[in-house]
Amino acid sequence: MGNYSVVVLDFETTGLSPDYGDRAIEIGAVLIRNNQVVDSFQSLMNPGMKVSSFIEGYTGITNKMLGSAPSSAQVMPKFAAFMKGHHLVAHNASFDRRFLDAELRRIRIERTEEFACSLLLSRRVYPEAPGHSLEALVRHKKLTTSGVHHRALADAEMTGHLWVGMINDLKSAYELHHLPFPLMQQLSKVSKAAAPAFLQKMAAKQRDEAASKKG
Repeated sequence: MGNYSVVVLDFETTGLSPDYGDRAIEIGAVLIRNNQVVDSFQSLMNPGMKVSSFIEGYTGITNKMLGSAPSSAQVMPKFAAFMKGHHLVAHNASFDRRFLDAELRRIRIERTEEFACSLLLSRRVYPEAPGHSLEALVRHKKLTTSGVHHRALADAEMTGHLWVGMINDLKSAYELHHLPFPLMQQLSKVSKAAAPAFLQKMAAKQRDEAASKKG
């Protein structure tokens, strides 16, 4: 996997967009180093508003649970410290990135860590999968799961297993020695049709670099 570490994160929220006043109600994250989960972070967050019965049913997070939860202002500085200096990964990263940035802005912190999207990557790595939602990929790849969906830490853990699985599968399929984070970001942006050729080119480049070091 290389020497870098990633924080895989997931938010549960009151709705679809912070632009419409929606807030985070739970954050879960795992820290992965050398293909191993080495730490985790989880907290409910009181959004200062009632959540709908749909969100209560969808997440299992009730207004009663949130009533005694710490505020975003209490949780986010701790999470900012947890993620500091690590690359970030989320499944459908544009969603989680918006909420992360919105909650960080409330405590006047600007994110500098870069994101990769495991959803976009999974479409290039597993084009044969019947679907690319987290649940569909967990079934398709028989990933380790607690059986809980739509709770932040459980979803972050599953996304972490997916990320590690994609790294390992790419290494074995294309004989890649290492997959730097910028390469994973690039892969998520090439078309699905162009992905195999892109990976073959990267593998050839790594072989040439290894040969020149030996020479």
